[in-house]
Amino acid sequence: MGHPFEEDNVISRASDERDDVNVLVILGHPRNESFGGALADAYREGCVQAGVDVRSLAVADLEFDPDVHAGCPSDQPLEDDLLAAQRDIEWADHLVFVYPNWWGTMPARLKGFFDRVFEPGFAFAEYDEGEGAGHVELLDDKTAELIVTMDMPPWVYRWIYRQPGTNALKRATLGYAGIETTRVTEIGPIEDSSLEERNEWLADVEELGRSLATGPKSRATRAKQKLTAWMGALRLQFYPMAWLAYTIGALAAADLSAVFSSAAYWLGLGFLFFLEAATVFTNEYFDYETDRENTFAGPFTGGSQVLVDGQLSFEELRRAIGATLVLSALFGVGTLFAAAGSPIALSSAMVVLAALALGYTAPPLKLSYRTLGEATVAWTHSIGVLVIGFLAVGGSWHVPEPWLLGVPFLLSVLPSITLAGVPDYAADRAVGKQTIAVRFGLAGAGAFAMGTALLAALVGLVWYGRSVASHAYGPVISLSLGHALVLCWLIHRRLDATAGSQRIDGLMLASLSYIGWFAVVPVITLV
Repeated sequence: MGHPFEEDNVISRASDERDDVNVLVILGHPRNESFGGALADAYREGCVQAGVDVRSLAVADLEFDPDVHAGCPSDQPLEDDLLAAQRDIEWADHLVFVYPNWWGTMPARLKGFFDRVFEPGFAFAEYDEGEGAGHVELLDDKTAELIVTMDMPPWVYRWIYRQPGTNALKRATLGYAGIETTRVTEIGPIEDSSLEERNEWLADVEELGRSLATGPKSRATRAKQKLTAWMGALRLQFYPMAWLAYTIGALAAADLSAVFSSAAYWLGLGFLFFLEAATVFTNEYFDYETDRENTFAGPFTGGSQVLVDGQLSFEELRRAIGATLVLSALFGVGTLFAAAGSPIALSSAMVVLAALALGYTAPPLKLSYRTLGEATVAWTHSIGVLVIGFLAVGGSWHVPEPWLLGVPFLLSVLPSITLAGVPDYAADRAVGKQTIAVRFGLAGAGAFAMGTALLAALVGLVWYGRSVASHAYGPVISLSLGHALVLCWLIHRRLDATAGSQRIDGLMLASLSYIGWFAVVPVITLV
């Protein structure tokens, strides 16, 4: 299972794991002949011993105006020394800032250095497009660490004063440019320290430099980031929808005590979890091209971006897809053995569900590229799993109840999955992915989402009025019509406001919460 963009991904990951790290040590003290200067020299010596490439920059030696006189920093020409500093920063993989803590923060000259050097176009770029207004981090391929001296015990600065300067530099300055701060070393109190204490601090800082032989991040940090990447790739926010549909089906076939005491029910949940995991991993893998083009990715659209950002590799995803498919199959077989219903009907439903779920982006089906993706997601997350839940605890496939329960659920899913194509519109169109938004335009996608939202509410009301499907819908379902009307108004207002791709996180939240009427209400009623 190869991928045409795998080489690019390997190259981007290599910069995070290679041994030949380029290190720039920046002394932010306005006096080079200070203890901070000695610390910077010690760190540099450690880097030399570690065998990494290191350069030094002393802000005190630079000739520049620290004040921004123009309306925008980028409108003020940079002095030669600052241009050279930018080139050094571009060269570096790891930035080390050594400076004293004065009045809770950095010296004025170092602050002026950031004001001038970290200008728009170098450290970040801003954009303003609907809900997508924000900025792009331009230095996100770099890490940093801070070595801060102070005339108070570090614990006082950390716990009493809450580290105002450190937090500002980590989050509001370096973080805004995309630079990850991997380590902060606070040293003090300096003023009353002994020669022995200072020598110990110098030795400690030299050891920090030597530690770069294994990279700028500690093993614990790397492990934590890898775990975070996998959690992001799993996209757990989408699992409850299928689990609720599955539980509705099970409750339609048996009472609560029988469902939760059924081994088949719990094994079926395991089957669904690992199938969902395999599906999102597969989507991440085969949608890499469109995810790479997407500048409007959010919590509900555009993939998790862990592959695009190099947090995970293609090989890691391949192994994860294989492992989750094997686990899904094992739980599926266990469900078949434990199920009270027909194993033939249940196994057929499982195979169909797996084929449609994986075929959403994976060849040869690639349903999302044929304007069938939205219908596929709606089916697999409603009727598909609802019927499996019904069959697992002893229901029969020819009973109409689970199919009827799934109809309004399916219709309620369609608005959110259709709207999810709006932020991805430009990227999907560029790679030939024929979503509803691409094929029929944003207005067409909006009309389809509004129509299916209203239809879901109307079907739910009809089911309630005719006591269809074991009275799964009580009178509270009438409130879904109000939600549908509000959602239609939001769609009309939001998609009319701007043209082209856009972040629509608020609208996505409104459409996803709409599913609750047809997921949560039946569960409560059937219980």
